[in-house]
Amino acid sequence: MSPTGLLRGKTAIITGGTTGIGRAIALEYLRQGCNVVVNHLGLARDAGHLASLEREAGALAEAAAAAGDVGVLDHLAGDVSDPATGPALVRHAVARFGRLDVCVSNAGICEFAEFLTLGGDLWARTVRTNLDGAFYVVQAAAQQMAAQAPAPAAEGGGRGAIIGVSSISALVGGGRQAHYTPTKAGVLSLMQSCAVALGPHAIRCNALLPGTVRTQLNDADLADPAKRAYMEGRIPLGRTGDPRDLAGPAVFLASDYLSGYVTGAQLLVDGGLFVNLQ
Repeated sequence: MSPTGLLRGKTAIITGGTTGIGRAIALEYLRQGCNVVVNHLGLARDAGHLASLEREAGALAEAAAAAGDVGVLDHLAGDVSDPATGPALVRHAVARFGRLDVCVSNAGICEFAEFLTLGGDLWARTVRTNLDGAFYVVQAAAQQMAAQAPAPAAEGGGRGAIIGVSSISALVGGGRQAHYTPTKAGVLSLMQSCAVALGPHAIRCNALLPGTVRTQLNDADLADPAKRAYMEGRIPLGRTGDPRDLAGPAVFLASDYLSGYVTGAQLLVDGGLFVNLQ
């Protein structure tokens, strides 16, 4: 059983937080005592995802009622590609919980397509969501963090931690991902530049790089037994990732106690895939 209370009293926003990797991070943050505001598009399907997340969050709270360390879950709808969504999400979190300590820019789309027939609409939609959306949310979070008082010295003294969910695709090419891989490289680069720009404000910025993690984005692709066997054969740990595999690393990067001197870093969470690409 992993330790709890590592993020006690903190507040986080997580974009794309009702499914996949974002959902797994949200639940672990709650378990660690962090108040969490998740962002979603507000579509009909999101209602079901949100209800499921709320049920599991409620079960966490009930199981830990005696300790009282579980965080509070809230949510706000909005499309991250809209420049107004990031600031609205930050305002909502601060109005509800008083400050913002952690921002996880996770929302993204990945639709496989052949390069020679790739349309401009798909290119633009992918860039607007994955890269523009990350910029808007990260900038809004950083503005709030820079303006607020630092945490007590006993808690690290920082003003906040920003985590950009990039991808192993930021480091390698993909024949059917020529519109996707540049956006994930952009998220990685954004975190590196923000680490430099925001370091003087005591704000840490790091990137998480998932490998092949089975989520709704690639579920159909990995449903092919031959494709899945091929991918698993290239991963030293012998399996594709689960969204929960990203939760612990996201806690590490959010915690001043665990990673207070870590900024500008890229953390691969890929089962060893990158070092075995040949």
